[in-house]
This record gives sequence, structure tokens and C-alpha cells, in this order.
Amino acid sequence: MRIRFLGGAGTVTGSRTLLTSGETSVLVDGGLFQGFKVLRERNWGRLETDPRGLEAVLLTHGHLDHSGWVPRLVKQGFAGPVYCTDATAELVGILWRDAGRIQEEDAAYANREGFARHEPALPLYTEEDAERALERLVPVSWTTPQEVGPFSASFHRVGHILGAACVRLEDHGTSVLFSGDVGRVADLLMRAPAPPPQAEFAVLESTYGSRSHSDVDVLAQLSEVVRRTVERRGALLIPSFAVGRAQGVLWALHLLQERGEIPDVPLLLDSPMATSATELYVRHARELKVGPDRLDRLCDDVRFVRTTDESKALNREKPPYILVSASGMLTGGRVLHHLARLAGDRCNTVLFVGYQAPGTRGDRLVRGAGTVRLHGRDMEVRCEIAQIDGFSAHADADELLAWLAKMPQAPRRVWLNHGVPSAADALRMRVRDELGWNAAVATEGCEWDLDDLAARGVAPRLGV
Repeated sequence: MRIRFLGGAGTVTGSRTLLTSGETSVLVDGGLFQGFKVLRERNWGRLETDPRGLEAVLLTHGHLDHSGWVPRLVKQGFAGPVYCTDATAELVGILWRDAGRIQEEDAAYANREGFARHEPALPLYTEEDAERALERLVPVSWTTPQEVGPFSASFHRVGHILGAACVRLEDHGTSVLFSGDVGRVADLLMRAPAPPPQAEFAVLESTYGSRSHSDVDVLAQLSEVVRRTVERRGALLIPSFAVGRAQGVLWALHLLQERGEIPDVPLLLDSPMATSATELYVRHARELKVGPDRLDRLCDDVRFVRTTDESKALNREKPPYILVSASGMLTGGRVLHHLARLAGDRCNTVLFVGYQAPGTRGDRLVRGAGTVRLHGRDMEVRCEIAQIDGFSAHADADELLAWLAKMPQAPRRVWLNHGVPSAADALRMRVRDELGWNAAVATEGCEWDLDDLAARGVAPRLGV
């Protein structure tokens, strides 16, 4: 078995790892690159191996940085199955269609307004491309081995979002575990991650590999931001990831209103994708800490904005109100139109509730940028910019290490991927120093022969 990192190495987006056994290759995750332009441009390239020769794709979960490039891969000729959990299959049905539709709308808008850098502007893939990719999905049950060519694959719960899994693959006695994105024990909605299964090798995400989540009361912080915005008679805009984060934020706002800790102002969700995902969370309440009856009450308190006309009508909504809209890093979607409308008023607040990848609009705003480029124009930012870290669905460095340490036996080697270099290397040193395990940072394009490493007796612990 050979492993090669084709994405998600040195960055927190574009997760793609190739596993090869003999003539058979599978891709673990097929994520979109996001953030800096040099990364986004990679989405237009081709896979380093012929997509037509791939046996299968295995998805750890539905977030676009792990799954969103699959429609492009299908467009390039991939025709094999895409294995994932049941909930992930339902989620990507929402995510891929929405991503294709947004890309078509953004391209059409750029062409219509004349600010496209290429004539004409084209979508990376269309909603029709997404539909073709969805035909490749093969849902699998939790922990049940699935034969994928010579590989045996199994999916195990890691919290984070609905359907999120770590994926273990084995071939002729050699095994490797991919963590995907690991969730948190203290998540407002998701259950805690299950202990990881045993594997000879492990690939661990390192999004927060150099950070610990602040030990603060996230509800108290959110309450403070809401109250001061309402006191100014302003609008609170919360850019949010449509899947997982939006539902957690809505639940927190619902709790605060239910307790009387924030004013009972209109609570709006403007994102067809987030709206559909919220309905999916209700259907899969068994994976959550919160029962379906309480989720039903949440839905009763939220005004769901679905159509374009309904979204445009929000221009006439009189503050104060709270508006949650995708995307979480301001990379596209309806939230950009709301930002353009609200950013210039000092009464309003834009509240970020998640990680902002370097190079995104969100990252520039939380770093204090006085202008933001929207639809080809630079717009002045006068509104309050706030950020709360406690909503993260990613395990921090301590939680990642604690989860990894629950493996029944030490793996021979741990690779750290899906993190910026400083975060990945910080976690590598902690794996080495605190667990005493052999660890390395994943390198883009680097290939390892796992059978050879196992045969040579690569030590699972330093000095052994």
C-alpha cells in the first residue's frame, strides 16, 4: 500500500489523499481549495493521476473542503463509487447542488456586471454536474467493513458534523486511519467523538494543532454581542458555514432568547443550503445531544429564507434583527450581498463564529481591514467586526492529542495534514514529545510505501 498527499498538506483546505495497492487507487476525500487565489486556482487543475483509473472515492464528511471537488472530478472522467456514511450522502446532496448553483450564479453576475477577469466567467462546475456526481454516492453503515477493490474500509464516528467519520483502510494486513475532521466533546449539538480504531498508520488533521480553544462562556459572549448591537438599533450579520456551524449558532441564539438573556428580535436564516441542512439535523437527531422535540421548537422560532426574492426582500427588513447567512469565510453566496448592504453602517455588527482561512475576506476583516472587495468594488467597512472562537466544531490541539491517544496501540507513524505548517508542526512535536510516537508533517506530493515501512519495522515509539 502506498500513500500520497495530493491536497490538505500545508493548508487547511483541499484535502485529497491517494492510496494505491497494486493497480488499484482510491482517493480519500476530494476537497475544494479555499482562501488565497493561488490555492483556489488549483481547483481548476486536474488530479495528479487519471480520474478514470480511480477505483473509488471515500469521504470522511460533507464539508466542501473535504468533498466539494468531487463534482469536478466526475466532470474530468471519474466514474467509480463515492463511499460515505448515510448522513454524509444526504448532506452532500445539499452541498454539491448548492455549490454548483452558487458558482453558476456568481459567474452569471460577473458577466452581467462586467467585472469578470476572464471572458466569459465560467463556473467550476454546474448544478447539473453536481447531480451527475450525486449518482456516484454509495452510503455505508457505521463500522461495517466495505470492500473497495483490495481494500477493506470502515467508517467510525468523530462528531464534528452529521455523518462525519474517521476512515480506516486495510490491505493485506497493512492499515491506515484517516481522522477527517475531529469534533469536540463540548460541542453544543454533536455527540462526542468515539475512540479511534486501531491502525498501523494514522493521518491526523491539525487545523487547531497549535491552538487551544479559549475557556470562555460562548453563550455569554454571544449574548453580549447581540445586546450591544440591538442597543444601537443595528443588524447583526453572522457569516456561517451552512452545515454544522449554522445549526449550532441558531441553537445558541434560541437558548438565549428562551432564557430571556437577549431581546426577542427576529432571527433569520438566509441560506437554502443551511435551511435544508437544518431540516436534515432534525431528521438525524439521534446523532445529536439535543432531542427532536427541542429542535422542532428551534425551527418554529427561525424565519427561513429560501428564495432569491425572499433574500432580496431582506433589504427592507428594519433593524434590529439577527441574520445568519452562508458562507462562513465570506467566500461567496448571499452573505456577500448582505455584507455590501450592512458594512458601511456603524450601528451594525458582523460577527465571525469560526476559523477564517488566510486570504479569505473574513480573515482580512478580523485582521482589521478598512475595506472589503465585493463584486469587483472596494467597499468601506464602518460596522463593528467581532469574533467568537467557542463555536468551532474542530477539536483543538489538546483534544486532538487526547483523541489520538485513545488508539488501542501506538501506530507506527502519524502524519499531520489539513493544517497550516506552523499548526501541523506544533502538533507533530506534541505527538512526539507527549505520546512518544513517530510523527511527521504531510508533504504535498510526497509518497510513502506503507508496506515497506511496516516491513522495515518502523518504530511506533521513538527509541524503540
